This record gives sequence, structure tokens and C-alpha cells, in this order.
Amino acid sequence: MRYRVIPGTDLRVSELSFGNFIYGSFMWGKGPADEPEGIRLQNQALELGVNFFDTADAYNNGRAEEMLAETLRLAGRDKIILATKFGYDFYSDPGVEGSHKERQQNFSPVFVQKALEASLQRLRTDHIDLWQAHNIKLPQMNDALVDTLRHLQQQGKIRHWGVALGPAIGWREEGVVALRDWHVATVQTVFNIFEQHPGRELCELSQELGGGGIISRVPHSSGILQDLYNENTTFTDHRKFRDRNWLVYGLKKVEKIRSIQKNHGCTLGQLAIKWLLTWPTLVSVQPNISTAAELREFADACDGNLLSHAEMLEIQDLVENDFGLGLEAHACDLKSSLSPTGSTRSAYQKGQPAEINPVGHT
Repeated sequence: MRYRVIPGTDLRVSELSFGNFIYGSFMWGKGPADEPEGIRLQNQALELGVNFFDTADAYNNGRAEEMLAETLRLAGRDKIILATKFGYDFYSDPGVEGSHKERQQNFSPVFVQKALEASLQRLRTDHIDLWQAHNIKLPQMNDALVDTLRHLQQQGKIRHWGVALGPAIGWREEGVVALRDWHVATVQTVFNIFEQHPGRELCELSQELGGGGIISRVPHSSGILQDLYNENTTFTDHRKFRDRNWLVYGLKKVEKIRSIQKNHGCTLGQLAIKWLLTWPTLVSVQPNISTAAELREFADACDGNLLSHAEMLEIQDLVENDFGLGLEAHACDLKSSLSPTGSTRSAYQKGQPAEINPVGHT
């Protein structure tokens, strides 16, 4: 396992991070009976050199953090870089199993401090290494939240803080504010070969600013980049909400990069990770890990054998031209807090938009 230091911090994290979303959430069809297997996978990740573990208080309304506490106990607190998230008030809005509706959020100073104490208790620790504002939106980004986070940092209860963008693909503006104005430690976002925006722009901005690291989630485009599906594959979990074109054209896009995969002598899933790690400010990749075989496959991809400049340009050109498959093959639209419709066409945007000024932020 190889490691990277998050710019501007003392956090040295494994290139592969373990997120326990699958076993700590109903979105992948897992339930309480599957929790022991989830804990076993966490512990196996530890054995493979993974030291960066990520969860969220909202995953299964606190249960995911309790699951991760078991691995913290096994490893010893000082051996783990612990990341979790805050911002969903699942105490008053527990959600409905199987629903794709976003739950009530609360980023007020009082709630944030309450959420932190509850997370520390569930995780059985006195501090969190990386605390992330969970799917925060522009209207919620204000000075009062920053002041609260800095106060908690001074108390030693959190070492560093960042933002996790979502729940869908997009919210580029939030990422820009977080990196450029808030100087966060990390931005976590959907980022993969087929869905490059806004992750690509945020990687470039991070490099330009010389601070902040990017964490990729959904690095395999929900499994398309793992050779798992065919055109007749059906889904009963959260993937059923994906646009049909994601599957139909995703399978065709895969064949356009098959030669690069063969050049590296790796699986498609490993190529997806290597492509991400070729970005200098990408600090860690967080795939969905559901089996021990996947865990070993993804860990083996973190071997330093990255893509060449020519290969990166080849893939970039394919993405910008919809892989030569036409407009129907274009990546999913991006969710946006600034667009009048709430979404905007996925497209590369260069530079730092100066017009972004979230409520309460100067």
C-alpha cells in the first residue's frame, strides 16, 4: 500500500480508503445481518495497509460509526486516520428504507456540536481526524459554521475538516468555495473516468492553490468500470435510479479504453483507480467494497504504476467528445445550487468563478 499526505495537513493516508457505506446503509441492500461481514472487511483492509477509514453519522442512523469503532479498537486509535461526516438531522428525520429522498439537514452551531459529541461516543474516541460537512449546499455555507469548526479544532475534538459533495454528481460551486475560501483539508466528490466533472476541475484548483486534497467516491461509476454488467442487467438498490443511458453507453465506453487496460495488464476496476491516482492532488480513492476479492483487487491497484501523460490525454479527449457515441452518451447532468433548474450540463469549466458568494460568507 502506498500513502499520500493531504496537502496542508499532517494526515498521511492510504491511497485506498475504506468507506463502510455499503454495510452501514440500506442503499446497497445490506441490513443488520450483514454487519459482521462488513466489520471483517474493515479489518482485512487494515491488514492490507489501509489506514484511512471513512463513515458518516447518517449511515444507518449511527450504526456505521459503531461498526467502525470495532476496527478502531482492533488497530489502536493512533494507527487509523478516521473520517466521518455530519449535517443530517436523522434524529428528527430518520428516513424511509429504500427511499432516495434527501433527509433534513442542519448545520447550525448548536446542532453541529451536538452531532460531534454523539459521533465521538459512537466511535468510542476523543477526536476525529477528518470531519466532513455531509452534502452541504451553498445556502448552508456561512461564517458561523466555519467559526464553529475552527473552535472544535482548537478544542482538539477534530484535527481537520472538509466537505463531502452530493448526494448526486455535481455541486461544483460548493467545492470551489470550500477549497478557495474555506481552505478545507479535503473535498470528497463523485469522480471517475466517465464522470470527470467537477472532480477534474477541483483537482486542478487544488493544485493551483497548493492546498486541499480530493477524495474520489464512486470511482467505478457505480460498477460500470468493473466489468460487472451487460445490457440486460437490472438493479434493485440505489443503482435503479441511474439513467438508462449510463448503462447502455457505459458498456460501449468501456470498450474504447480497453486497449489502455491491456497495456497495464490490470483489471478494468484497477485501471479506474490508477487513472484517479495519476492526478497529483487526488489523495485517496474510496470505492464501494462488498467482498474480500474486491478489496484485494483494489489494494493491488495502489502499486505506483500510473497512467502516462499520453494515456491521460487520450481518455480526456474521449470524455470531451462523448467517446464518439453522440449526445446520448454524454455524462449525467451536474446538480447545481446556482442553476435556475437545479442542474446543468456536465462540461469542463476552467478557472475559479469569482461570482460565487454563498449566503453569509464574505
